[in-house]
Amino acid sequence: MTDLLFPPRPRPVLPVAGGGPAFPVARIFCVGRNYADHAAEMGAEIDREAPFYFTKSCHHLLPAGADLPYPPGTADLQHEVELVAALGAPAVRVAPDAALAAVWGYAVGLDMTRRDLQAEAKAKRRPWDIAKDFEGSAVIGPLVPAADWGPPGPQTMRLAVNGTPRQETRLSAMVWSLPDIIAHLSTLYRLGPGDVIMTGTPAGVGPVAPGDRIAAGVEGLPPLALRIAPPL
Repeated sequence: MTDLLFPPRPRPVLPVAGGGPAFPVARIFCVGRNYADHAAEMGAEIDREAPFYFTKSCHHLLPAGADLPYPPGTADLQHEVELVAALGAPAVRVAPDAALAAVWGYAVGLDMTRRDLQAEAKAKRRPWDIAKDFEGSAVIGPLVPAADWGPPGPQTMRLAVNGTPRQETRLSAMVWSLPDIIAHLSTLYRLGPGDVIMTGTPAGVGPVAPGDRIAAGVEGLPPLALRIAPPL
């Protein structure tokens, strides 16, 4: 075995509701503009030819119930509630009608976004990386096995900040369904166990500040709580 200059970072994992072995996370894929009302509030149009994606480092995963220190470099940190699908089997060039067989489980997630940095990147036609991929930007709750929850469809997803509702939708409002997302993404990557997909957010995204408490949920999945802490 090759000696290492320093210990590698631990492999990020997600807890499973009810206990049992944890789910090791390999990659985090995020779907952009997958709800028409959110695209409209951001002044964008839906690309109905194919979904598009960005990624977050698995090392930027933050478990539900933790505190997220307000990140540096931004004055406009915003919440985006999403359904998360965690894969437990390979998916390579799969058909939509077979895609859900690769899903191990589901959870509620938050795609935390430095919106001012995203707006600046868009204006300059630059990548969104620094706006989307930073420490604690992927907040994900405990996973529920797919067999115990069923496929996404009419379930309601919602988010509140300090008890005030901000986001609410049904998962059926996705522009691209989860089977379509997995099928398309599997033509671009060799998807496999440990890959996680955040499926997009509805309208109602907005800013949060230190001291704010976020509560998010999807019917039938464990709720997610997050407190925004002061900057480090």
